[in-house]
Amino acid sequence: MTPTPLPQRAAKPLRGMPDSVEFATRALDITPEDVATDMGSLATRVRNLMNLQQGRPFRLPLGGRFFDIVVTAAGPDAYAVVDLMDIAQHAPGHRLDACGPVIEDPQRGWLIWLVPPGTHAVWEPNRYGTCLGAPYELALPPLLQTEPPGPYWLRPCRGDRLVPHWPLADFLGRFKPGPIPHEEVLGAVLSTIS
Repeated sequence: MTPTPLPQRAAKPLRGMPDSVEFATRALDITPEDVATDMGSLATRVRNLMNLQQGRPFRLPLGGRFFDIVVTAAGPDAYAVVDLMDIAQHAPGHRLDACGPVIEDPQRGWLIWLVPPGTHAVWEPNRYGTCLGAPYELALPPLLQTEPPGPYWLRPCRGDRLVPHWPLADFLGRFKPGPIPHEEVLGAVLSTIS
């Protein structure tokens, strides 16, 4: 079977349009100053995303568009707060472990709660939870790591939620899990958690 050509009509020239267009040439030399400041770490971010895809730990900067964190002590009092956050964030017909993402680091005895970005700026001083944002970064465990050894997801990381900071702060004040390390100590070890 021979293909039949589609019918065509003659094109009419547009009024006032030149027959040809000349483009000015421009040097393609790009200096480091011309690159946007947030693109400098692009290769690192791509490697981190590849690690995530391949089930390995990866590091992510805090603040920005992702999340801040609140670090508390682990233990029975902290687990009671996790249970209350499950109830607070539960919607009918959804999973019972509805709390936003929480990482447990059994080696250090910490829970790391992923809270909305910008929480660090509004977090009231709290004896039972330290909030960190930029310029720190956090080494996240692989997404499928849900039990020890090493840091693991006590509550899974889902794309639709973070832990709201205001009920978290209230529950921490009521249950008083502790002690927690100082901000500088936390910042020094966060990127090596995995």
